[in-house]
Amino acid sequence: MLVRLLVLLCGAWLSTAATAQTDIKIGFVNADRVMRESAPAQRALKKLEREFEKRETELRNLEKQQRTLQEYLEKNNLTMNETERKQREREFADLSREVTRKQREYREDRSQRQNEELAAVLERANQAIRDVAKAEKYDLIVQDAVHHSPRIDITDKVIKVLADAPAR
Repeated sequence: MLVRLLVLLCGAWLSTAATAQTDIKIGFVNADRVMRESAPAQRALKKLEREFEKRETELRNLEKQQRTLQEYLEKNNLTMNETERKQREREFADLSREVTRKQREYREDRSQRQNEELAAVLERANQAIRDVAKAEKYDLIVQDAVHHSPRIDITDKVIKVLADAPAR
């Protein structure tokens, strides 16, 4: 008698647990796609391009000047007098150091600004994910998975929410 009651209780519990599991709503967001394709991400990249355009042009001009001076030295090395050759070599060494320094500064500054912009985009994307989860009553949203079914992928919804959101 006690065994039957225990079996019935276990069966009822398993039935309730199975029903509860079917009510769980899970979604998946491809964060890489959001960071590549969303409107805020695209605006951030364009903003960075505009912000660093002048420095990039200056850097390219310095590099071109460096190549021109190097070609001049290689071409005229044998015909220049000692004083001129040393002066040009010193000029080339100074220019090479300046180019290297400016390249390093450019990379560091651009990397820092890119990280700042992407952090802002990530913040907005996370808010969009929370908005979609709340509106559609998701219990769990995952952003990294070894495998996911396209059925639970809400990446397009998140990208659309970000596109519809006003630009900051």
